Amino acid sequence: MKTLTKKAEAPLWLKILKIIGIIAAVILVWQVVFTLMVEVFEIWKPYVFPSPMRVLRAYKKLITNGSLFLGIGQSMKRILIGYSIAVVIGVVSGMLIARFDFLAKLLRPIVPAIQSLPSVCWVPFAILWYGLAESATIFIVVVGSAFSICTAVDSGIREVNPLYVRAGLTMGAKGAELYTRVILPASVPALIGALRHGWSFAWRALMTGEMMMSSKGIGLMLSQAREIGGINEVTAVMLVIILISMVIDKLIFGLIEKKASRWN
Repeated sequence: MKTLTKKAEAPLWLKILKIIGIIAAVILVWQVVFTLMVEVFEIWKPYVFPSPMRVLRAYKKLITNGSLFLGIGQSMKRILIGYSIAVVIGVVSGMLIARFDFLAKLLRPIVPAIQSLPSVCWVPFAILWYGLAESATIFIVVVGSAFSICTAVDSGIREVNPLYVRAGLTMGAKGAELYTRVILPASVPALIGALRHGWSFAWRALMTGEMMMSSKGIGLMLSQAREIGGINEVTAVMLVIILISMVIDKLIFGLIEKKASRWN
């Protein structure tokens, strides 16, 4: 009888090498497309399609004048504050909605409807309530992600396997004990997914708030690049936004999800 063996995980250096290879291949294809479409056949104009070399020069400028790291620092501070508040509000409200029927009947139809609002719709409220202050951008982050976390937490708890609940009842768990010792532990993967989902909403909301209201940050850099820079500067800032989002999603939430799956 054959025994199933776990596939050996690739070493870290090989993973890094693969990532570098993929990035190099993308840049090469990008450069070939730019050369053919812009310089050889002149189908596109240089101001509508970015050049890899000019994007690198834009990075050099942003790093030299210090604006890149200053903007990243300001954005990370805002996302840390806003997302933390959103997590507390979203997780607690989602648990309450899943726990109490009267709250479910009242709020379950409303929360997803509010969640569907784009973050930009909250900008007028933020300006009226907080002005063009730091708290206005943080408010956009909170409302942009709290409702999505709430919805995902509520859904995750409701989708717990009924067998777990029946087993808990059989063993004498009731009320709050059943909720804290059976339902919540069983819904840990869904809760982690809710936090991951909320992070993506928070990051997008932050970019919206910074583009419209902030004096510093990556979102403001993107807006300024559009106004006084060009396609290469815009592309450089957009790649930074994408890279930060990917790093946090893979390194933080991916690691937490992996550890939770082993524990669960």
